[in-house]
Amino acid sequence: MTVDIRVIRAGQMHRYYQRETVVGDGRRPARTPLRAAQEQAGVPAGRWMGRGLAALGLAPGEEVAEAQLRNLFGERGRHPDADRIEAHRLAAGDSPKKAYRAGALGRRVTVTGVDFVFRPQPTIYLLWAFGDEETRLAIEAAHERAIERVLEWIEDEVAVIRYGKDGIYRVRPPGGLVAARFRHYEARSGRPLLHDHLLLSVKGQRLDGKWGSIHTTALHENTVAASALYNELVASEVCEALGLATEPRIVTPGRRPVMEIAGVPHELIRWTARRSDQIAACLAELEHEYVTAVDDDGEPRFLPVVSERARSKMNQIAARKTRPPKRKTQPLAQLRVWWKVSAILTSKVAADVITNLLEHARAGAAAIRARVAAVVDVALAAVDVTATVFVMNEGGRFHRRHLLAEARRHLALVLRGRRRDPGLDEGIVAAAISTHCLDITEPKTTIGLLADYRLYTARWDLTDLPARPRPPTPVPDPDRQPPADPGEPAALRPPGQDAGEWEIPRIPLQYDRAVLAGVVVREKLRTTTTAAVRGRAYDVVAHQQAAMPEQLLAPEPADPEQHDAQEPEAGRGDAIDMTALRALRKSRTDAEALDLTADRLRRIRGAATKMVNDSRARADRHSAPADADTVRPDDQQAHHPQQPAPHRGREAGH
Repeated sequence: MTVDIRVIRAGQMHRYYQRETVVGDGRRPARTPLRAAQEQAGVPAGRWMGRGLAALGLAPGEEVAEAQLRNLFGERGRHPDADRIEAHRLAAGDSPKKAYRAGALGRRVTVTGVDFVFRPQPTIYLLWAFGDEETRLAIEAAHERAIERVLEWIEDEVAVIRYGKDGIYRVRPPGGLVAARFRHYEARSGRPLLHDHLLLSVKGQRLDGKWGSIHTTALHENTVAASALYNELVASEVCEALGLATEPRIVTPGRRPVMEIAGVPHELIRWTARRSDQIAACLAELEHEYVTAVDDDGEPRFLPVVSERARSKMNQIAARKTRPPKRKTQPLAQLRVWWKVSAILTSKVAADVITNLLEHARAGAAAIRARVAAVVDVALAAVDVTATVFVMNEGGRFHRRHLLAEARRHLALVLRGRRRDPGLDEGIVAAAISTHCLDITEPKTTIGLLADYRLYTARWDLTDLPARPRPPTPVPDPDRQPPADPGEPAALRPPGQDAGEWEIPRIPLQYDRAVLAGVVVREKLRTTTTAAVRGRAYDVVAHQQAAMPEQLLAPEPADPEQHDAQEPEAGRGDAIDMTALRALRKSRTDAEALDLTADRLRRIRGAATKMVNDSRARADRHSAPADADTVRPDDQQAHHPQQPAPHRGREAGH
């Protein structure tokens, strides 16, 4: 994700932010005023954001003063100008206790806010680091607009104030929220990393004018959807402003691709990934210790394979263990010069490419937009989103926020950096819930009745798909004996292997199965579309092209109407150039590796036919009586966007 969340507590956490975060992650000199420390560090002053500022007498864009930050986040949620309010009340003759209460925003709280960290995709901040001043300002403006729109979505759709006994009453803060934004320019490794810390206060005003606290659990639950929205918005803003386009790239084999700016070499991303490489090496060591650890009786302490949950926790441990000390911050102009020189000398990318990176990206965008259609078919997207969420969530159960996050990823993949109409993601979710999802909520509490917490599953199942491969059983190796005690060093490695090169047995990722589920639905759609549905066949082809890696696109038909009248041949592979696919497997521009043989296509079509029949029967069974006369569209099949295939070797995350 490109949006992280962390809780801010009064006291120690606040002192950390006051000393380091607000001055660009550097160490703030003792007894140095905030603005002077920010000028020395070369970072801009913090700015207020949010619609809730009006109730506090502040305006968006105003500079954040140190006393205001201390009152709101460090004094358990007081008014930013509480000192002035208290002094005014004391001068008017109020008692100290009454004057103190006048500066409070409701009850005192321990958790005073959350820290959202927004950072764009690596290819975007590489263009920001190596581009000219105009490019830098355009990217920063797009970054700020994306943050503003995400904050608006949180205010309107996510944030809730709980009150009453056990918090049974929930209300949106009608006046909005209050946040302070601080900009940073570099990562701990010293490489470029444009990112903003958005310190969001938990204080919100209810309709009756009283101040309450935002439920932070709701913010955590919707972080993935917020990250997907930010990724989509910042990419579209940058692409529209600079004439660019995005393409899918694999970062971690087995996981979903990420959308990056086309034309930016992958080697430049690797140049920025020093921390990722360190974390990956440490993670491999931890995984090896995990699968070989034994107790006092010689029995394995943990599972013989690494699950996704265990791997996620070990990844956090590896990040902490390899975390370097913070560097002294430097002015941005000096950093940009150093970054360009370092990239030219160490990234193995030609100097003219780095110097003219924006022109290379525009050339890549022109090639993509000439061949990839920007078509969003809501009905097809609803099937694709439902299939992916159904497969990737445990037990096939999910909430509305899971569909919303996947819909935004789907739009980012299909539109390739183009702007979309407002509310299109919500329209896809509504179509998915009404047509392909079954409400299985059995609420035992009041919260279970809320729309955001309704529990869904798909109206169809994928039992006919090939079963997930079982994790490999580790074979004992005499050269790698487990340690006698978990505190002892790791076991011996076979000759010629360095740290991080063991074959660690891991549970296969679910995303591969989600891709196969999309293929089943897509093949059924492709083989059942006939000339009787005028225009629909061309929409499907355009949708497929928009969601397909541009390297695999077949030439467009000369006459779209003639293409409508042609029924696709069973098993025909015109949409996939297998020669190009096999060649791209070894390259860094990835492509989906689906060798659809004739036999496999026959099995897929058979499974899809049974799936659709079961889906219709189940939908008829569970449909409400009020919907008995409603005609459902016969488009429960859709093309699943082809994802690029992983290349060999470990590629660290960004």
